[in-house]
Amino acid sequence: MTTQTVRRIRLPADHSSPGLAREAIRTIVHEWDLGPLLDEALLLVTELTTNSVVHAGTEVDLEITASAAALTVAVLDFRPGQVGPKAEQSGTLDERGRGLLLVDQMATAWGTLHFTGGKGVWFRLDRPGADPAPFGAPRFELPAGQAAPSPAALNALSGPEGGSLTEAAEELLQRLCDVSGATGASLTVDEGDGPHTVAAVGRLSGSVDSGRRVPLRLTRPWRAELLVAGAGSNPYARPVTAIAADRLTLLIENHRLRRADSERRTWLTFLADASELLAQSLDVELTLALIPRLVVPRLGLWCAIHAADSGGELRLAAAAHADESMLTDLLDALEGATPQLKEAMGTDAVVPLGSPVEGYVVALIARGQHLGTLTVGGGRDTWQRAEEVAVVEDVARRAALAIDNANIHAERRGIAQALQRSLLPPQLPKAEGVEFGAEYVPTGEGVDVGGDFYDVVPLSARRWLVVVGDVSGKGVQAATVTGLVRDVTRVLVRDGRPLPETLHRLNETLLERGGGRFCTLCLAQVMRRQDGLLDVTLHLAGHDQPVLVRADGTTELVGACGTALGLLDRINTPRTQIILYPGDTLIFYTDGVTERRRGIELLGVDRLREEAGALAGFPADVVVARLRTRTLSFSAEPPRDDIALFALRNDS
Repeated sequence: MTTQTVRRIRLPADHSSPGLAREAIRTIVHEWDLGPLLDEALLLVTELTTNSVVHAGTEVDLEITASAAALTVAVLDFRPGQVGPKAEQSGTLDERGRGLLLVDQMATAWGTLHFTGGKGVWFRLDRPGADPAPFGAPRFELPAGQAAPSPAALNALSGPEGGSLTEAAEELLQRLCDVSGATGASLTVDEGDGPHTVAAVGRLSGSVDSGRRVPLRLTRPWRAELLVAGAGSNPYARPVTAIAADRLTLLIENHRLRRADSERRTWLTFLADASELLAQSLDVELTLALIPRLVVPRLGLWCAIHAADSGGELRLAAAAHADESMLTDLLDALEGATPQLKEAMGTDAVVPLGSPVEGYVVALIARGQHLGTLTVGGGRDTWQRAEEVAVVEDVARRAALAIDNANIHAERRGIAQALQRSLLPPQLPKAEGVEFGAEYVPTGEGVDVGGDFYDVVPLSARRWLVVVGDVSGKGVQAATVTGLVRDVTRVLVRDGRPLPETLHRLNETLLERGGGRFCTLCLAQVMRRQDGLLDVTLHLAGHDQPVLVRADGTTELVGACGTALGLLDRINTPRTQIILYPGDTLIFYTDGVTERRRGIELLGVDRLREEAGALAGFPADVVVARLRTRTLSFSAEPPRDDIALFALRNDS
């Protein structure tokens, strides 16, 4: 069975060595269940390793020997010479000697090592209650008549775990006074916004001149100072104060890191929420209005957004103030800050604003384009903290991307709508005794061009051709095929070609140039007779049967379905003759109407006929408008397919 473990570690000559040494001690103490020795071992190895790195300036060899009864540690550097400074004849102890002082008072045994090229210190800690080891070492002789602090008192300077910074610092300061004999002590911390006393114990009167001040080394911009009053000539006051200063430094750094981590998590949550809110809007004006509401009052008392136009000129797009009564004065003040706003437009740095607005400007930049500025200000002490400015810059980047995405979406929607309008007739013809009505609802919030379309081609004063179709797919390619079908149809029928021949030529054209897309098409040639009746010649190329609504409200499906265009070399499109009497209405539609879905339920042809029958006698434009409304209200979900409705009514 293994009676002991020996580990040797080479540590670098930098500030990381004490931490690495402590980790090695913790590991071997855990392996041998030497928990009662852990605190003393950590304190001593930290002091000896730090001294070796700071004063020898070389790498450090750490040798740890552990058994069930004891822990022995040797710290060796590679600079020959004396181990530690000597006590002066005056009785004072140099600050560099506190490591040996702690070793002498806490270790069961200790000693020095000298070898060619270096030196070192070793110490042994025995487990309480275990049999003493068969060897010892001479003790360090203290100045005559002086009593050293007890190991328990020195070890208490490591400070309490948990609790607030003030509570922990006050307890540690009180222990410092008890050990060093000081009458009082205080800790002052400056976080970058001015010094303030965090903790104070005992009597500090007159300490400004007589007390000892110890600056603590903290991460900038934080600063701190330990003040110890009334320690007198106690030779252990300086080393014990130095130990306390180290422990207070650790307390403050831990507090700073915990607070920074908490703030970082808070800011990350805030930025994630802000991104989610900004991403939900694809409307430019709504996005601009939302940004100040995200900033105020979390990051400032007021916020303003200026958007840049194509010429680079800025306009106020949105603003918010924590005090609504101050908003008018703020906007007036911002009018005079235009030069600074334009200056910020030309840089990606934060530009401060002077009186009277007292704020700073961040440019809104996305994909290399300057979209405007975000201005934030306030009247409190913390609004200029570096962390908050960094968060505002992050918000500006996210806001700029949201604005740019909204602009791209608006541009894409405008292009799609313009292209869609070009595929539909700008207006329906008006003729005596004949009414036309049409409604169109694109899917995808209008950013894609749909494949559904309708058209009315005047052939003479008494003849018209109604065209309703549905090209497969969406987007630019579908729009290209839609335009092809629409234009070829117009050319052929105006050239006097019969409808069957027109459909055959369209089928050949789609097979050659349709890119694999197909089209369902309905052609209805309408002629108004002298007696006021309308003769309708109907051809369906794979399209849904239109609904015929008689004047009395009865309905029926008319027409014979044929072959869709663009699929087969040969097609069949039967002809159907229909007569529309006064008050009769013929309703054409695409499958976006009948396939409107509510869960697993479809609107269907039967419901469409029922709704259409209830609209008998209404004008054609009213019929399609109400059918559109009822189709959309059938489900709360947005349409999954384009919706096209066309009505032809005999108004004689």
